[in-house]
Amino acid sequence: MKQPKGQRRERTDRQTQRPARLTGLAAKADRHVLYQEAVQCVEAEIDFVDETFRTLSGRRAVRLREDFCGTANTSCEWVRRRRGNFAVGVDLDQPTLDWGLAHNVAKLSPAQRARIELRRGNVLEPVDEGSRGAFDAVLAMNFSYWCFKERATMLRYFRLVHEALAEDGVFFLDHYGGPDALREIREPRPVGRKGSRRAFTYIWDQAEFNSITHETLCHIHFRMSDGSRLRRAFTYDWRVWSIPEIRDILSDAGFRRSRVYWEGDDRKGGGNGVFTASEYGEACQSYVVYISAQK
Repeated sequence: MKQPKGQRRERTDRQTQRPARLTGLAAKADRHVLYQEAVQCVEAEIDFVDETFRTLSGRRAVRLREDFCGTANTSCEWVRRRRGNFAVGVDLDQPTLDWGLAHNVAKLSPAQRARIELRRGNVLEPVDEGSRGAFDAVLAMNFSYWCFKERATMLRYFRLVHEALAEDGVFFLDHYGGPDALREIREPRPVGRKGSRRAFTYIWDQAEFNSITHETLCHIHFRMSDGSRLRRAFTYDWRVWSIPEIRDILSDAGFRRSRVYWEGDDRKGGGNGVFTASEYGEACQSYVVYISAQK
């Protein structure tokens, strides 16, 4: 709804409302487990990174850095993929890193754990490469880099990534857009087998959007099978960037070429999980793409 000029909507969800008391299954749920089940498919993501890097660079990637790594679920999949793979996960939030260590890294074999490092750090500062040398691939997934709202800040981050990469290194990002990304909307999606006690509903909530600045406030909620809810399990204060903006900044940061990978359609009109490099994207309501940038 259009707001009167000169007035600003109160951000009650962040400032005045107290968290609801959790009941039922929501009180026992682990938000990180729910997130990994509903949002991430690290096997498919690493398939794409692995195959695309080999296509672009003519060799296998070995050293991977996962920025905004959260629970390091993706980094763990990388070191599981091949015996020589090494991963560094970087995130600002120590409790989330600790969760990842206890629940994801701990499940790796001793040999795999020796090839992964989780670091609390700011990606706007240089990340130490360590004794293994420059990174073959750097990942910024789940739109996490949208926390940088100013072009100068995004350029600074992209330049630091460029410096950290090997000479034939590749920077991988994901991106979402379309008209649905520019409005306030709630999208529920069931997760798990219908009727199962472990099934739940994932709710993506674009709670606020500023059409002038493209700033957006988004939440993830979970509704459990017994009807109990985990509200605002995660909150994101972002700027919605366009693909041309991101590609222009990548170019200014020194990357010699960027590519956009558009997802194909299945027979029902949804995505088929196959992403192909393209310079044309259809005018659909919403989309998710990958972007690669070669040093």
